[in-house]
Amino acid sequence: MKPLASYIRSIPDFPIPGVLFRDVVPLIENPEGLRRAIAELKAGVSTWGTITKVAGAEARGFIFGAPLALELGVGFVPLRKPGKLPFETVSVDYELEYGKNTIEMHKDSISSNDRVLLVDDLLATGGTIAACRKLVEKQGATVVGAAFVIELVDLKGREKLQGLPIFAPIQFEGE
Repeated sequence: MKPLASYIRSIPDFPIPGVLFRDVVPLIENPEGLRRAIAELKAGVSTWGTITKVAGAEARGFIFGAPLALELGVGFVPLRKPGKLPFETVSVDYELEYGKNTIEMHKDSISSNDRVLLVDDLLATGGTIAACRKLVEKQGATVVGAAFVIELVDLKGREKLQGLPIFAPIQFEGE
């Protein structure tokens, strides 16, 4: 069986010189790779207790979060960029490596009774997923952990998520 990491394409100097971009598109394009990624994410979070919602960060978090939510038998909550959701929203502003951003969700998507799993394709510096955590907790919900297909270990994103269980089946170091 082909290693899951072998589906990831590395692209040097994207989006800026000096960055080695980890592209999940080849994994998504391959049904076996995508199926295995979802199965590994499900197995990796299986000991984290009850999960009532999966929340995915726009946009690649949707690709992995929605099928994972189906596998777990729970609802999926899209966490979006500003102006993309039609109903009343709550939001959090946060810092990125290259500037500032905002993330939103529908105000009624998550309640204080929910136990939420955060999902994205990649954990780098942790800024986006830390903002997702703040957004979910702003609604009074409990974040049970965060799952990613890839973790770039050297960028120390785990440090921004202290106290939160993290799972990533693919880890890249020193590249």
